[in-house]
Amino acid sequence: MINADTPEEIEGGLAQLVLTLIKLIVDLVEREAMRRVEREELTQMETQKLGLNLEAIETKIEELRLVFGLEEDDLNIDLGSLGKLR
Repeated sequence: MINADTPEEIEGGLAQLVLTLIKLIVDLVEREAMRRVEREELTQMETQKLGLNLEAIETKIEELRLVFGLEEDDLNIDLGSLGKLR
């Protein structure tokens, strides 16, 4: 639940949630990409393209995190008994 009293707090909370989910998806894609690279399922060109795209996404996440005044740890949700996301 997003705890907020003002539109700005709601916006910040929503940005935090969305960026956290995007970061989670990117982490999952990176892990799958590493598995595929290790199994030699990707060409060198595909590997380079994937790396560049993931880097661009990470850069955009960082830009948006700064725009909304979020700290890196704000995107690291607590999963209870499973621990932190990252």
